Amino acid sequence: MSQVTPQPSFLATRRGKLTLAFLCGVALLDFVDASIVNVALPSIRHSLHFSVQSLQWVLSGYLLTYGGFMLLGGRAADVIGRRRVLVAGTALFAASSLTAGLAGSEGMLVGARLAQGIGAALMIPAALSILTTSFTEGAERAQALGAWGATAGLASALGVFLGGVLAGGPGWRW
Repeated sequence: MSQVTPQPSFLATRRGKLTLAFLCGVALLDFVDASIVNVALPSIRHSLHFSVQSLQWVLSGYLLTYGGFMLLGGRAADVIGRRRVLVAGTALFAASSLTAGLAGSEGMLVGARLAQGIGAALMIPAALSILTTSFTEGAERAQALGAWGATAGLASALGVFLGGVLAGGPGWRW
């Protein structure tokens, strides 16, 4: 009778650790972005001459498209492929972040924030799907999902802190 050597868990491999770190990094981008802007709103209002009513769209535009397109992002990941949708969403998120930082008007900033929300709606479901299909075993999966959840909590607090540092230092555009 031959003995079968058990395969090491995916998380124990270098590739598994890098995969988890990358996916948590993607989540960090999204979760930080949801909170970082809150602290910078007064600076944004002053810089771009927003009215108080219009300023709400800087936050709401992002959250509206993010929540509204998330199911579509998950379905696109199933149909087109998780990696492709993750890369496309991350690229859209990065390009719209750059556009938001360079915005010279209210409309341009709100439009960039709408696009950021769509990018996040594509990348987060794809990233979570990759995470749950890459880490399939009990303890390994629990550790991966625990790291993902911890990233969300850490990023929310980090976003508020970084928002204050950036608004008080180099400026909200960063």
